[in-house]
Amino acid sequence: MTGFSLRSFISQLIIAFLVLSETCNARRGRQITTSSTSLYKKKGSKMLTNSPSKGYSATTFNVRDYGAKGDGKSDDTKAFDAAWTAACKVEASTMLVPSEYVFLLGPISFSGPYCQHNILFQLDGTIIAPADAEAWGSGFLQWLDFTKLIGITIKGSGKIDGNGAVWWHDTPFDDPTEEESKLIIPSNNTMQTSLPIPLNSSLGGRMPGIKPTALRFYGSSNVTVTGITIQNSPQCHLKFDNCIGVSVYNFSVSSPGDSPKTDGIHLQNSKDIIIRSSNVSCGDDCISIQTGCSNVYIHNINCGPGHGISIGGLGKDNTKACVSNVTVKDIIMHNTMNGVRIKTWQGGSGSVQRLMFSNIQVSEVQIPIVIDQFYCDKSKCPNQTSAVALSEINYEKITGAYTVKPVHLACSDSMPCVDVTLTDIQLKPLQEQYHMYEPYCWQTFGELYTPTVPPIQCLQVGKPSSSTAQANYGQC
Repeated sequence: MTGFSLRSFISQLIIAFLVLSETCNARRGRQITTSSTSLYKKKGSKMLTNSPSKGYSATTFNVRDYGAKGDGKSDDTKAFDAAWTAACKVEASTMLVPSEYVFLLGPISFSGPYCQHNILFQLDGTIIAPADAEAWGSGFLQWLDFTKLIGITIKGSGKIDGNGAVWWHDTPFDDPTEEESKLIIPSNNTMQTSLPIPLNSSLGGRMPGIKPTALRFYGSSNVTVTGITIQNSPQCHLKFDNCIGVSVYNFSVSSPGDSPKTDGIHLQNSKDIIIRSSNVSCGDDCISIQTGCSNVYIHNINCGPGHGISIGGLGKDNTKACVSNVTVKDIIMHNTMNGVRIKTWQGGSGSVQRLMFSNIQVSEVQIPIVIDQFYCDKSKCPNQTSAVALSEINYEKITGAYTVKPVHLACSDSMPCVDVTLTDIQLKPLQEQYHMYEPYCWQTFGELYTPTVPPIQCLQVGKPSSSTAQANYGQC
């Protein structure tokens, strides 16, 4: 009996120990669960940071969750700033601007350089700019500014509306409009642009004199813009400055043809750029390529109204300009001032080289092919001998109807254009009964690879005789 009682007692002790262990573990588990719930589900609490909207992942930051009202009247700038601050901390995050809302934003910077990489700015709603002067103070150069980012993408079906009409009235032009673009060649063979008397620059005190670009990227790499529309920008619509690796496609710009200085896409000091499959209607250059740009590929663009696709103006105020390796092809232009244009100021230096303009269809275009090394935005500019050197410029398969002149190639006396080739140029006046100007060339050297319509007999074959000019080509 004694042995049996001892074994029985030990067995009961083991069972009691196991039951006690399970009870402790269960209690400990309930305490952990309760503690976790208390951290995230406090009654009446509202989480506005890193709280994913319904149907989105934890890496999606919806501006509505940060207080944006999206009624088109309330200022949502602070809410966008808060959402960006949160998204900036998470690699490959998404900042969501949802559809069916209109967000009023003042000037704002979405900036690095301490943001994580590969952020997606998903724009499905509409962003509009303030129409009152108070929001702009003394003026801003940019409205929506993305700076020092790596792998930034803006995509979606949304719109950016700059409310530009309140800025445009009675604004003097920097770049000649269609009425201002009649080119005259004085007796000294120096080309000038005749300008009207400047308009009154007063805006009635409503808006500041500094007009902002709608959307700018600065100092960024691997930048993508796709799907969105920018309309009615006060000045330039989309600008890339000091960027490397840019892709723009399925993109639209929409502004009236008489809106001043509203370039569609503006490039400067940037390289490795592809712009394709987009529609650009504006009051200035559809695409403007400025100094410091290289490896630019532009194709499948509908341009018009506007001033065409331009390289320059370059060399203003005796500066050095460098542009190289630019291809512009498969372009449709309608109702534009120019087709493809290169414009430089007298007194500049540097070079523009290795350009290809191919398969460009024009209709109701004043001058389809333009080189203007005497560019001037005033009634008169001083004559200067130095110039930006232009070389290796190829035009092929440029066809359609013009309204003023088919070709205008005005190159510098001291720095003639060299290696200019023309192939399959077929340009006819829009209406034969109107008086049209003949093709014009000045100090332009190159070769016609095929007969042209009309005949371009003014192009000089071979190279210029000046050895000094030749030695300076390509100094960039």
